[in-house]
Amino acid sequence: MEVGNHTRVTEFLLAAISPTWQSQAILFVIFLLVYAATLVGNTLIMLTVGSDPRLRTPMYFLLGNLSFLDLCYSTVTAPKMLVDFLAEKRSISFEACMAQLFFLHFVGAAEMFLLTVMAYDRYVAICKPLHYPRIMNRQLCSWLVAASWTGGFIHSTVQTILTMRLPFCGPNKVDSFFCDVSPVIKLACTDIYVIELLMVSNSGLISTSCFIILVTSYATILVKIRSPEGRRKALNVCASHLAVVTLFFGPCIFIYAWPSSTFSKGKLVSVLYNINIITPMLNPLIYTLRNKDVKSAM
Repeated sequence: MEVGNHTRVTEFLLAAISPTWQSQAILFVIFLLVYAATLVGNTLIMLTVGSDPRLRTPMYFLLGNLSFLDLCYSTVTAPKMLVDFLAEKRSISFEACMAQLFFLHFVGAAEMFLLTVMAYDRYVAICKPLHYPRIMNRQLCSWLVAASWTGGFIHSTVQTILTMRLPFCGPNKVDSFFCDVSPVIKLACTDIYVIELLMVSNSGLISTSCFIILVTSYATILVKIRSPEGRRKALNVCASHLAVVTLFFGPCIFIYAWPSSTFSKGKLVSVLYNINIITPMLNPLIYTLRNKDVKSAM
């Protein structure tokens, strides 16, 4: 396809994580184990929550949805990435790149919203225990989950449309090992500053706002608890949750909170995504497998 006097890019070349074959093979094994652990852990959580009547509560309903999102989130990029570890040419078609970009932001934003909903659920359960069954009923939980998916879809659609409307006429080497907005739009044959500002106002605002709400919610929980023993238990739970939340939101805020034209973020995106791909594996351990009810059900 011709764009002006230029030929439109039909495929992108992804960067290698490591320059040597030996290190690529080692990383392949490590990432394969991480991806396998993510699949097994989150699938086990979904099956357990769905099959045990004792776990049909708002909290476990939300946790089951989180496991499904984690499963989708890791599957968006991990299979292609594992193939590229063993390939000499790490190419991806334009259409597949846009699809990867779309689902990465779709599932990622939906998970941000869901984590915020889960923080609100814990706030109501601890700070307003007598009103919890009435407030967090199944209908409201279903609406909140649907709203999380809808918000993720709208966010991702905006990002993808803005990216696809840009002219790509070369070069086609993406400075990352997966397709994301920041490294892809830098290859456009036009000035992208305004587009970047629009994307920053979208992605950066969502990730930063959700993170602030999460931190505020957990801080309020700790302040509301009066007894030393209860505060100690709540601190233990909130600290582990905040650790995972920070691992998830930290890279997102760093990548999307300001235009990449201010400095080069290509390699940093890759490094930070290495952290982000670990989070779907940690979520089952932090949120569910430490729970006595879940372990008993298994």
